[in-house]
Amino acid sequence: MSEENGTRINKFIADSGLASRRKADELIANGLITINDRIAVNGDRVFPDDKVCYGKKVLTREEKNILLLFNKPKGIVCTAAEEEENNIVKYINYPERIYPIGRLDKDSHGLILMTNRGNFFNDIVKARYRHEKEYVVKLTRPYDEKFLRQMSRGVYLEELGKKTRPCMVKPVSEKSFNIILTEGLNREIRRMCEALGYRVADLCRIRIMNLRLDGIKEGEYRDITESEKNELEKQIGKKLW
Repeated sequence: MSEENGTRINKFIADSGLASRRKADELIANGLITINDRIAVNGDRVFPDDKVCYGKKVLTREEKNILLLFNKPKGIVCTAAEEEENNIVKYINYPERIYPIGRLDKDSHGLILMTNRGNFFNDIVKARYRHEKEYVVKLTRPYDEKFLRQMSRGVYLEELGKKTRPCMVKPVSEKSFNIILTEGLNREIRRMCEALGYRVADLCRIRIMNLRLDGIKEGEYRDITESEKNELEKQIGKKLW
């Protein structure tokens, strides 16, 4: 279910297998359903920590656990907001309600995770955990060794009033390099390059922690594998579900 908006009570009841939505509406109207010991009314929404009961029977929604690895194309916006025409949820058109973990700016492409569960969201995206995210970056002109040294040592971003964390940077070609971040400031790589007098021509994220873009075509997605899930749980120190 959506962590942000909850699930309508009649849909929750239907998903629990107790009754159809129409029958659920009748149960609610007759005062037979409670949410956290309060008699439910039609239009109520159920959130992950809510306790829903039919009499003394606790209802649970049978919901598929979803964690997708998606290769986001350029131009797609990492939001679930319906007013955004190019939002990532609309683009994927997945049959279940999902939303992105973190962000990848509109002009960038590559790996982003999509889920219907939010209990591990902060464990992946928060900078304090220092989880690695790896990118391949192409500049509009060749760089030099000084540029690589400055990038790896951290760059002061005047508009944010802070210096970026030291990071790993490796050359790929005269205009391209590989960079591993553990922070994830908004448009961090682009800002770092611009502060040093360079512009980014292309930016692709190829890895988030142990999860890699390998083999996923642009615009396509796949489910996390069991081995990937087990390793990710080790890294964040908790079960995904």
